[in-house]
Amino acid sequence: MTDSALRQPRPRPDSFAELFTPKLVTSLREGYDGKRFVADVVAGLTVAIVALPLAMGIAIASGTTPDRGLFTAIVAGFIISAFGGSRFQIGGPTAAFIVVVYRTIETHGYDGLIVATLIAGLILIAIGYLRLGTYIKYIPYPVTIGFTAGIGITIFVSQVADLFGLTTAKLPGEFVAKVEALWAALPTLNPFAVALSAISLGLILGLRHYRPKWPGFLIAVVLASVATAVFALDVVTIGSKFGGIPRVPPTPQFPALSLAGVKAVLPDAITIAILAGIESLLSAVVADGMTGRRHRSNCELVAQGFANVGSALIGGLPATGAIARTATNIRSGSTGPISGVLHAVFLLVFVLVAAPLASYVPLAVLAAILAIVAWNMSEVHVVWRLLQNSGWGDRVVLTATMLLTVFYDLTVGIEVGVVLSAILFMHHMAEAVAVEAHGQAGALPGGMIGRDQADDDGRPYDPSQQTREDVVVYRISGPFFFGAANQLSTTLSRIGTRPKRLVLDFSAVPLVDTTGAATLRGVVEDMRKRGADVVLTGMSRPVRRSLVRFGIRRPEVSVLTAPTVEIALAQMDHQELAAE
Repeated sequence: MTDSALRQPRPRPDSFAELFTPKLVTSLREGYDGKRFVADVVAGLTVAIVALPLAMGIAIASGTTPDRGLFTAIVAGFIISAFGGSRFQIGGPTAAFIVVVYRTIETHGYDGLIVATLIAGLILIAIGYLRLGTYIKYIPYPVTIGFTAGIGITIFVSQVADLFGLTTAKLPGEFVAKVEALWAALPTLNPFAVALSAISLGLILGLRHYRPKWPGFLIAVVLASVATAVFALDVVTIGSKFGGIPRVPPTPQFPALSLAGVKAVLPDAITIAILAGIESLLSAVVADGMTGRRHRSNCELVAQGFANVGSALIGGLPATGAIARTATNIRSGSTGPISGVLHAVFLLVFVLVAAPLASYVPLAVLAAILAIVAWNMSEVHVVWRLLQNSGWGDRVVLTATMLLTVFYDLTVGIEVGVVLSAILFMHHMAEAVAVEAHGQAGALPGGMIGRDQADDDGRPYDPSQQTREDVVVYRISGPFFFGAANQLSTTLSRIGTRPKRLVLDFSAVPLVDTTGAATLRGVVEDMRKRGADVVLTGMSRPVRRSLVRFGIRRPEVSVLTAPTVEIALAQMDHQELAAE
């Protein structure tokens, strides 16, 4: 490194420039040579081979044409790798969007999907630049597992028609109606499609077990296509259903927007943005775990946003980071974002050169691929482990999220799951808060006063038995928030004779919310009406600020303070307590 480079100031780690510097720039700063380029070429080609059938299959399952999936993988994949905050992220259309995209097209048409994708991209850009990306990680694990398992079930059912070669009209989006339509179409079963599906499934799973480094998806597609062409099998192909794939990418154009149209698709846009944010950051976390690197979450979300805007402009599908393709990229020897950029370039070369060959691809083999993807998404072993080993609350959250995703709506499933998890968390936090009764200084560890109002020996606590009968001391442990504030009032209401002074030790309280402050104010006012004082000890600066903000320091509700309980008890004889 030159002296001038050493003298050049580098952005602070928390500066805007550093937080939103793409990992591609970071990677190139480290130095890039021919050896790393060769490794990235191999990784990019490997990922492109995996992404090729997936992009087409996901687009078809979403209710649109296969070229939409390919062009999304090219444009969005390039933007995500070039401008993202994860070094190894591979972006494109993913199976998680199938349910949302299918429903959006069914409700608002394809133009509505384009508008929803554009708005979702803008939402992701705003979330990233406002540095709100870290909050996405607060979506609970049972919720994530629940809706991904629900999506997996829905995807599998949507592929049954192509797996068995059933002749059906456009399947309805509602799950039960879809199952009924498939059941009614069973007499149209095509034995050639069943054979292709079964052989493709066996081949892919066999290669995954015995030759895991071989591109099982592409091998299955090629062999099934060759068999269909050579033996003239009577099965539905991309050519017979969609007329093939155009070689020339579409010209970017801005979709027509109207206030009514934006309002109509806004819920779907929010769902797309949430899914894109969750899946991209989950994929980035997986990549970090595999490589020991660290991603920039807000930079990644900004790139995801621009990728979805770019996809909307070329009439593509929603895009996000793909966990399986990202893992394949890492295992194939990628050294950085260049491999992701090259994966998009290789896909573009395929479209320009070999697009006519896609006409021979039977839909049965693509359905087999998506059936495997759906099984992987469902994570049956993880769901079973959570149902076996988790508490009842997490079981309810997981089950409710999964069932609502399958039978009602993905967005509602996520919302209900998050709300249930929040209620469960608040219940656990409230249970963790303790109000302990203490004796005089030197005998502070006293009995726990909670639901049973008993001391360590199981006997009811009687404050009058303390050595200092005019003083009662309580120690509050845990966050004093609305879920636990009532415990203090309940405990104090059981005191027989009111003391002259009530000492409340806040040394183990990390925070106080509005309800906690209001409860404390009520306690102070009640004690003062009875001619008694309230002494607060051990308050941290944040707790003190919260209490002052909510009016504890006002003259009519002033309290006495001391650093510790011991000092408070010692100063009572000298009346040296400070008033607030």
